Amino acid sequence: MMEEKINQLLDMRQHALEGGGAEKIKKRHAKGLLTARERIELLVDEGSFEEFDMFKTHRCHHFGMAKHQALGDGVVTGYGTIDGRLVYLFSMDFTVLGGSLSETFAEKICKVMDMAVKNGAPVIGLNDSGGARIQEGIESLAGYTDIFLRNVTSSGVVPQLSGIFGPCAGGSVYSPALTDFTVMVRNNSYMFLTGPKVVKAVTHEDVDVETLGGASVHTTKSGVAHLAADSEEQAIAYLRELFSYIPQNNMEPAPQVETSDPVSREDEGLCRLIPDNPNHPYDIKAVISSTVDDNRFFEIQPDFAPNLVIGFGRYGGQSVGIVANQPQHLAGVLDNDASIKGARFVRFCDAFNIPVVTFVDVPGFLPGTTQEYGGIIRNGAKLLYAYAEATVPKVTVTVRKSYGGAYCVMSSKHLRGDVNYAWPTAEIAVMGAKGAAEILFAKEVKKDPENAATILQERSDEYQEKFANPYEAARRGYVDAVILPQRTRFRICNALAMLEGKQDSNPRKKHGNIPL
Repeated sequence: MMEEKINQLLDMRQHALEGGGAEKIKKRHAKGLLTARERIELLVDEGSFEEFDMFKTHRCHHFGMAKHQALGDGVVTGYGTIDGRLVYLFSMDFTVLGGSLSETFAEKICKVMDMAVKNGAPVIGLNDSGGARIQEGIESLAGYTDIFLRNVTSSGVVPQLSGIFGPCAGGSVYSPALTDFTVMVRNNSYMFLTGPKVVKAVTHEDVDVETLGGASVHTTKSGVAHLAADSEEQAIAYLRELFSYIPQNNMEPAPQVETSDPVSREDEGLCRLIPDNPNHPYDIKAVISSTVDDNRFFEIQPDFAPNLVIGFGRYGGQSVGIVANQPQHLAGVLDNDASIKGARFVRFCDAFNIPVVTFVDVPGFLPGTTQEYGGIIRNGAKLLYAYAEATVPKVTVTVRKSYGGAYCVMSSKHLRGDVNYAWPTAEIAVMGAKGAAEILFAKEVKKDPENAATILQERSDEYQEKFANPYEAARRGYVDAVILPQRTRFRICNALAMLEGKQDSNPRKKHGNIPL
């Protein structure tokens, strides 16, 4: 009797493991695609996955759906470990009714999301779905909204990561958009609210799925996705690496790992990095990679608003978030996209106790009607708000330019920057010397137009000597120390170690009103 029941269980398990059937799995493999379960196997430690609700089925009887029952109902849910750390998972199975979301499908996802909050562990969702199951009507829409609610209430409590491995259309796009980081697969995944046919009917635009919502679109134009992978395996590797930098929940410190990279390591090349001409570019990522542990910098959103660099690294084994202006793109100015990109990243780091290290080389905010009409005042204020609100350790290194309002915004001492360093090449002022001279000495030039060029050059040199350096700021304590470039790693590591026990808070309130 027991043997018979065990065999029944094993048969049901095997049936559930086959999802939509062996033939559909074979078709996916022929296209080079992985199944929902294969993705989980790659993501978590070997043998660690424990599945929930394997035998759950939908309750819909409309449109002949009673004949289409699949164990698990199109989504695999449960928990496992990544590098020994607990994580909750759901992986959508496209072989079952196109991965469409039903009421019971949503219940399975909500269960693991609730457990993640109760047990203080991250959630990773692997999305591959045709959208709401239209045969269920309002029940599928209610299921989506139940998930969205949990995305919101979990935000800032446990980290949420999303992988997009196929279609993600209509209402289903909002869940990934509400999570902290999203990884897409080039040529295989797409996200949009309305598909090409609806777009054609409403706006008369002819567009394919890749152009409308592919990985290249969302990692370069919209900023919805944070990383684009060339394969499913690479996308899963990105998710694992992201996971390694973040804590389990908002009550835990950022992860600490062992490193053999000496804190005292110096890089003399940094002394030759800054061009003599202040208008010439260089790669700020050379500064970042030379100072972080093992020269390992994991960049986030590398192709969106590249004038601002964000990502994760480690100093002395301590996980940190890094924000830096990039002089190679638009001279490192802050524009609408860069401000939004930086603000959301800083707020994530603050929510999860990850210190923020900022490298500054910013000539200001990008001028022009496009920026002003696009809301640069509001969007620049988002970055300012994020830095001001953040109570995690904040270490700032001004490498070269730090002008005007952008000086204020980029984790200045006035926004509760804990330790603010500057290189000897730093220029901290309201604006560049040439522009300042043209404004300050306009009357003098007007009186003597024949010598205008000479006057402006002399006054510009005067302004350059007085303000285009870090020492005025240092005299006022706005810069804690002017440091040798080659000692940057040592100074950052020591500052972070000193700030390890930092305690700071904001006034008690329900929440602030960030200028969205």
